Amino acid sequence: MAKIIVVTSGKGGVGKTTTSAAIATGLALRGHKTVIIDFDVGLRNVDLVMGCERRVVFDFINVINGDARLNQALIRDKRVDTLSILATSQTRDKDALTKEGVERVMTELAAEFDYVICDSPAGIERGAFLAMYFADEAIVVSNPEVSSVRDSDRMIGLLTSKSHKAEQGEKMAQHLLITRYDAERVEKAEMMKVEDVQEILAVPLLGVIPECPSVLQASNVGMPVVLDDKSPAGKSYLAAVGRILGEQSDIAIPRSPKRGLIERLLRRSA
Repeated sequence: MAKIIVVTSGKGGVGKTTTSAAIATGLALRGHKTVIIDFDVGLRNVDLVMGCERRVVFDFINVINGDARLNQALIRDKRVDTLSILATSQTRDKDALTKEGVERVMTELAAEFDYVICDSPAGIERGAFLAMYFADEAIVVSNPEVSSVRDSDRMIGLLTSKSHKAEQGEKMAQHLLITRYDAERVEKAEMMKVEDVQEILAVPLLGVIPECPSVLQASNVGMPVVLDDKSPAGKSYLAAVGRILGEQSDIAIPRSPKRGLIERLLRRSA
């Protein structure tokens, strides 16, 4: 049976879809048969980030409604044989997701794959609830900013109380992934320190992903950033994948580069 992992946060724009694509691709690169599902009905983006938008014929909602079989909707990634994508509808609304339909699709996927990665929409509406409901584990994505951390805290509360595991009296494993971490802004107190985010959210840290131009560049060409072997963000995501698989490794926290005396003086006078 597959392990179902939801990638979630309360706030939009923190990098959930980038993270879902990176984690799913990283797991597939390690030889695990993996599928990524887009739960953001009406505002789908997984197909764009994965570079398969022109290959979408049937989608998640078609499968739920019985208009297509699951194997007709699944898209096999052309770069990694063990990776598949299940896009969602761009024209329907989130009411098209039903608990019964999602459970049926999850059961089918769990029988075929090792990992199911659920890319949750932002917020606490129906799509986000159903993305987390059947999950075994959660990756809570947060930027080191007060609003993002507060919204992530809200999602942690829902994961703890509203998931299927919670209803069964079981605890869902949760991991914190801090994204878009800018060491220079942290030094200037424009962003929160990793330790402060951890203290507020009280969830084990999975990794810290640095702010990196390669993330946007990869998304623009439809490529998960972990396939860019020169990307600092991609390397940090791959390290996080290793920790998901149980590997023990130190988490590297990005540091701002040390500047020479002349550069420091010029910056002060600017």
